[in-house]
Amino acid sequence: MTKREPGIPEDKSLQKSVLLVATFASFLNPFLGSAINLALPAIEKDLNTNAVELGWIASSFILTSAIFLLPMGKLADIRGRIKIFRAGIFLFTLSTFFIIFCRDFHSLIIMRIFQGLSGAMFFGTSLAIITSVFPPGERGKAMGINITAVYLGLSAGPIIGGFLTKEFGWRSIFIFLVPIGIIAQILISRKIKTDWAEASGEKFDWKGSILYGISLALFMYGFSKLPSFCSWICLSSGILVGIVFILFEKSVNYPVFDIKLFLHNRVLTFSGIAALIHYAATSAIGFFMSLYLQYIQNLDARSAGFIMIAQPLAMMILSPAAGKLSDRKNPGVIASIGMAITAISLVSLCFLRDNTPLFLIIILLGITGTGFAFFSSPNSNAIMSSVEKKYLGVASATVGTMRMIGQMTSMGIAMMLLALFIGKQQILPSTYKGLMAGMRTGFMIFSVLSIIGIFASLARNKSLNRKS
Repeated sequence: MTKREPGIPEDKSLQKSVLLVATFASFLNPFLGSAINLALPAIEKDLNTNAVELGWIASSFILTSAIFLLPMGKLADIRGRIKIFRAGIFLFTLSTFFIIFCRDFHSLIIMRIFQGLSGAMFFGTSLAIITSVFPPGERGKAMGINITAVYLGLSAGPIIGGFLTKEFGWRSIFIFLVPIGIIAQILISRKIKTDWAEASGEKFDWKGSILYGISLALFMYGFSKLPSFCSWICLSSGILVGIVFILFEKSVNYPVFDIKLFLHNRVLTFSGIAALIHYAATSAIGFFMSLYLQYIQNLDARSAGFIMIAQPLAMMILSPAAGKLSDRKNPGVIASIGMAITAISLVSLCFLRDNTPLFLIIILLGITGTGFAFFSSPNSNAIMSSVEKKYLGVASATVGTMRMIGQMTSMGIAMMLLALFIGKQQILPSTYKGLMAGMRTGFMIFSVLSIIGIFASLARNKSLNRKS
């Protein structure tokens, strides 16, 4: 029989409602992110934007989410996780609705920033809410189901987004999401009447949150602009402000980022590092493979999409089993195995040629998805089970922040390699050799990162074993 933690409710109906709402919301962000990528050419034509501006349609959302995830996680611990979660869903639905009426680039970017803020509010608290109602023996399975919704969004985004854009225009993607947001709001209001705020009474660290946001914005913006001179200035400035932020956090009573929590919690620290490395090693795979399949293998976008779906499908199918397994076995060990599987797939991708059989590519992407599934759910379970209840929002936000920073890092590496091997040129047959060289170099770098990630993942297991 599972030992129940103090304060964990035994209401199965509440558990089902929380899981339903959190899973519903977890579908939104990844679906929108993967769907809007296919809509970028249509947006470019409709709003008369250039390539750099198109990049900011995606980057503005990621950057804003990353900046606000940790502060919103802390605010949720203080004010109530359901309260912040519900406000996030409302703001997301509202900003999504207004995007339908955007007629220029700048208004679209403003609404994308609001979407990023709202995404941080509900995506950064969903794991904390699940942890609040599920005991340790059932937590991993619940997280596996929740993460499955993320991968379902990634899988459905290209298919549904491509269809909607082609048949009804790019705005139909946002029209499609508005009813989903409304349904989520109704579910929260009707099904969840309680809230959790174990850090109630603490003061919110506004100054620390501002320093944190400036540091992260400078660093991530600089990384996205590598290898230009401006990028190094931004990176250096971001690191400098980050040092000031850490020193400031040591002097306040209720910091938004509790340094002691990470210094004294081996599991949280190394699990967070492992998550950052894993996302940095894997997030640009889809970007590289999309270019490879469409330019080198000469496939159309629809055919390339059906091949690339092998990775998120494997994630979606295997994540619940991996999460459930992490309830019975050491989650750190399972996550380390997942990282090792990812490393094997990345090493294999280094040997891609211009005529590699498509069935082999599907197998390799499936292996990558398998590694991702066996890493993500157990790693999240390890993080959320390692902290006191009053830090659940911060821990949940840490997972999301590591994901966002990893994504930006991975794309920064990819863009830097393309700039080095191709330069500011269009991708034409004359540059295919450079594209292949840049892609292989990227997979080599990602392989090294994932191998380092195995050791970071294993480093927390000693602490986990002591708790078992």
